[in-house]
Amino acid sequence: MAATDPHRTADPDAVRRHPTLFRAIRTRQNPRLRRTDITVTDDRAVKRAVKAASLGNAMEWFDFGIYSYLAVTLGHVFFPSGNDTTQLLSSFATFAVAFLVRPLGGMFFGPMGDRIGRKKILALTMIMMAIGTFAIGLIPSHGTIGVWAPVLLILFRMLQGFSTGGEYGGASTFIAEYAPDKRRGFFGSFLEFGTLAGYVGAAGLVTVLYALLDTGQMESWGWRVPFLVAGPLGLVGLYLRLRLDETPAFQKLEGGTAHASEAADSVETTTKGDLARIFRDYWPTLILCICLVGAYNIADYMLLSYMPTYLSDELGYSETHGLLVLLVVMVLLMLVISQVGKLSDRFGRKPLLMTGMLGFLALSLPSFLLIRQGSIPAVAIGLLMLGLSLVCMLGTMSAALPALFPTSVRYGSLSVGYNLSASIFGGTTPLVVTALISWSGTNLMPAYYAMAAALVGVVSVACMKETAQKPLDGSPPSVETPEEAAELVHAQSPDPKF
Repeated sequence: MAATDPHRTADPDAVRRHPTLFRAIRTRQNPRLRRTDITVTDDRAVKRAVKAASLGNAMEWFDFGIYSYLAVTLGHVFFPSGNDTTQLLSSFATFAVAFLVRPLGGMFFGPMGDRIGRKKILALTMIMMAIGTFAIGLIPSHGTIGVWAPVLLILFRMLQGFSTGGEYGGASTFIAEYAPDKRRGFFGSFLEFGTLAGYVGAAGLVTVLYALLDTGQMESWGWRVPFLVAGPLGLVGLYLRLRLDETPAFQKLEGGTAHASEAADSVETTTKGDLARIFRDYWPTLILCICLVGAYNIADYMLLSYMPTYLSDELGYSETHGLLVLLVVMVLLMLVISQVGKLSDRFGRKPLLMTGMLGFLALSLPSFLLIRQGSIPAVAIGLLMLGLSLVCMLGTMSAALPALFPTSVRYGSLSVGYNLSASIFGGTTPLVVTALISWSGTNLMPAYYAMAAALVGVVSVACMKETAQKPLDGSPPSVETPEEAAELVHAQSPDPKF
């Protein structure tokens, strides 16, 4: 504290004898903001950044969504064993494999994004994801090449997972660093709008295929179509991302066009977000991030990835009916998610996140009891109860998580924390829940699993700091208009003394 507050170490008598001197020292160490310190955002640039980041996120979840929604078919194509449960477990185990390598991708791409820039890494992860997904659509079946079919599937799933390790941390960082402080929740919510759009696109395409093709056609060639669509989507996303400028916060770190004061310079002296520094200096925040993301991801994958399989495998729904019900719920969530982002800007991140966590804690069991009844109205109401709880987290988390870490290590820290948690809790959710149902014999296990995760989430939200309407740690304030910047400077000016 001696570097920031001379009064903590100085002799109190000396402070009283020389108040002017110590006031000058304090002012020098904590200078007032100047007009040039404050970033005034370009609305068009912000919207371009949000569009490019969100499209990449949509593609990521389109890729993961199609695998989840085709899990039963892929089990038959790649893991022919004669036992439906074994096939499904094998398929979900391959789904989880991608998540096992995500932390490696996060540790590789995250610190690199803090060193060479957010834009370059986001372009690289986009093209790698597109290649991995497109390649899955070209793999011959188990009946054609035998054991090499699942081996190649696992290999390309690992490529997907490795590239995804740098995607969410970079995309959320990119939007957070472009957005003005007072609207970060609103703009950040579009990242998760992309998540829902990816799932809707995947579910919609798979639903159409199941409706038009019979089982033989789906297992022969129909399952390939959604994977092959990812190639052109990846090229579109790559084009949009390459047209973007680097974020103002990172330009400031590099000594670029975004100027800042000595107060910010003292915090942002290096762009070397090495892993040793992240684990050594930010481990408490890293643990908080892992707990928040774990609770959120279990809820997310429970509802958006696993639920169609639960409806078809456990409750006997046809694949088409289960997907259609979930499609309607997801479209409704897309309609309200940006409003949730606005609410988080107005009332704070913590109240919205706490509402979502408490919703899963209190409503998971009633929701699954409704879903288990099997009628379409009961299933829809149960899914909607879970969906409204989830959207409180979806619309808020992408603004809350980047604000946990300072600019110089934000990409790296968030990538490491997010992907460690996603690897341990998120991607394993379908596998764990399927195994728990098989072991316990009750199809209410998903509800109990979600409730346990929500309890961890409640404690985590209680421990986090409120960051709404505040500058990102390590960055100067970001506003929408020059008038707002002038007001910030004026607010710091001392009242005149006569």
